[in-house]
Amino acid sequence: MSTDEEDGTHHSSESKDDQSSSSDSSSSLEEKEFSSTVKIPDAAFIQAARRKRELARAQGDYISLDVKHPITISGTKRNSDDDPESEPDDHEKRIPFAPKPQTLRQRMAEETSIGNATSEESQEDENQDIWEHQQMKKAVKIIEERDIGISHSCGSLTVKKFDTSISFSPVNLEIIKKQLNTSSSDQALNYKFYKSMKIYVENLIDCLNEKVHVNIYIIFFFGEALLEKNGFCFYILYFDLKIYSKKLILLTGKEETSTNGNLAVDEKTQWILEEIESRRTRRRQASVLSGNCNHQEGTSSDDELSSAEMTDFQKSQDHILQNQKKVFEDVHDDFCNIQNILLKFQQWREKFPDSYYEAFISLCIPKILNPLIRVQLIPWNPLKLDSIDLKQMPWFTSVEEFMDSSMEDSKKEDSSDKKILSAVINKTVIPRLTDFVEFIWDPLSTSQTTSLITHCRVILEEHSTCENEISKSKQDLLKSIVSRMKKAIEDDVFIPLYPKSAIENKTSPHSKFEERQFWSGLKLFSNILLWNGLLPDDTLRELGLGKLLNRYLIISLHNAIPGPDVVKRCKQIAACLPEKWFENSAMRTSIPQLENFIQFLLQSAHKLSRSEFRDEVKEIILILVKIKALNQAESFIEEYHLDHLKSLIKEV
Repeated sequence: MSTDEEDGTHHSSESKDDQSSSSDSSSSLEEKEFSSTVKIPDAAFIQAARRKRELARAQGDYISLDVKHPITISGTKRNSDDDPESEPDDHEKRIPFAPKPQTLRQRMAEETSIGNATSEESQEDENQDIWEHQQMKKAVKIIEERDIGISHSCGSLTVKKFDTSISFSPVNLEIIKKQLNTSSSDQALNYKFYKSMKIYVENLIDCLNEKVHVNIYIIFFFGEALLEKNGFCFYILYFDLKIYSKKLILLTGKEETSTNGNLAVDEKTQWILEEIESRRTRRRQASVLSGNCNHQEGTSSDDELSSAEMTDFQKSQDHILQNQKKVFEDVHDDFCNIQNILLKFQQWREKFPDSYYEAFISLCIPKILNPLIRVQLIPWNPLKLDSIDLKQMPWFTSVEEFMDSSMEDSKKEDSSDKKILSAVINKTVIPRLTDFVEFIWDPLSTSQTTSLITHCRVILEEHSTCENEISKSKQDLLKSIVSRMKKAIEDDVFIPLYPKSAIENKTSPHSKFEERQFWSGLKLFSNILLWNGLLPDDTLRELGLGKLLNRYLIISLHNAIPGPDVVKRCKQIAACLPEKWFENSAMRTSIPQLENFIQFLLQSAHKLSRSEFRDEVKEIILILVKIKALNQAESFIEEYHLDHLKSLIKEV
């Protein structure tokens, strides 16, 4: 057959293939492909083929391997993108079965890429060989070092010969069985104890969670009763100041007065005024019966109630305390008696001390006892002098006994069980005390202040085991005390200013009211300084001297008529000052906050030295000496040639 005939035959086969379906063409190709002998190409051939395919793809002249999409000539595809209507029909699409002849430039680029691929592959093989060689050297080195270490350790060991002279007790099967039985029985007992303790603690917590709501309910109503009682006293004091000061102002202006000179008020106001006056009358009579002849109006307590009011309050209190006893009446003692609860944990501590301390039980006990202790603290009133002491309460003694029976070294300062009492006080007692300070305590009441200071001193000093640590609850308590005293100075102190003509007559209502208000302010001044030792000196000086003495009391002193009455007031002020502030023997000048008071004393001494009250000058010099204003006292004595008073300074 000639060449032309072969070409014709080839073209005729192509036309037949164009008319056949694409599926027939693909199947015939697959049959030819699988019929040929399978040869595994080497890496160089695969790399060359990859480079060749990438080059053909870059030129757009390649056969797609995706059989899911129709195969088109790249040129036709580009034309179809530009003009969708120019896309040829299916019978016009042709599939080339042989690549086009390559140009010289394409063949040179192909040979270059094959050479580069071969060099890159050889470089990768070389790097792989180097890495494998390094890893093998490391492994060999580690094995050699291990063998050397084993040989040294084996060489250093000495073979210990068995001493035949030592005799051992005979061991038989019965002994081994007995030891196994003993060990297993101990494990069973331990498991039984831990399981029973787990069940007990779970039941205890469930019980306390059930009763805590009732506990809060009772505490709330007891606090409401105290608030109602003290609120009535505060209301009486406030109404007294408001009505009486208004009355004096109207009397001074001669306005809105009745025919008998009294203030025209409604029936309710008149009843309150009569109640206030009757309370004062009772206090005067009580002072006379007690033998207190130096009683001053304004220094007596305003927190007492009438007999009827006291009876009503006592009934309400008794009712609440009866409900308190019913809180745990349906509970077994093992779950409500603090001594029994601590006994359970004491048994744990004695039998298994390691697990006891590893479980940090000393941190859990204060939280467990909190609801039970709060119930016992319901009748406790730290504002009453006859209130029960904390040390006499059952929970206090139980906790102390539990701490004393601790197996830890008693000399160990950071012993966990030794801090249980302090933790209970911080978490339970001090918050209760803070509530009394914020809502119930009256700083004007000397009896309440004295009782509160006593309890605070016991709690903050005697039972403070962590000397280097100030708990948050203690900080909150001290802040509440300072805040409450500031509020008392701002709200409860009132010093009226009247013309001297209105207060010259000691029997006038203006003079009596001014005098009562001064002594009331001085009473608060004394109560504030009673906190010496519990509150910082700077805080006390700011409250007592800066806010009260220099802002209120000194005004009343300047407005008063010079004489024995003024000297008496100054002596009382000096008597309230803590002696600790003036213990330094080298002091010649007093503390800066007393400068205004010292200047008033010197002015009073100048006036009295030229009056009929010359003997009062000596009292003023004694006050200056007491507060360590020695330089001012010496200057005054030299100025007025009071040589007979120099001995007062030399005695210091």
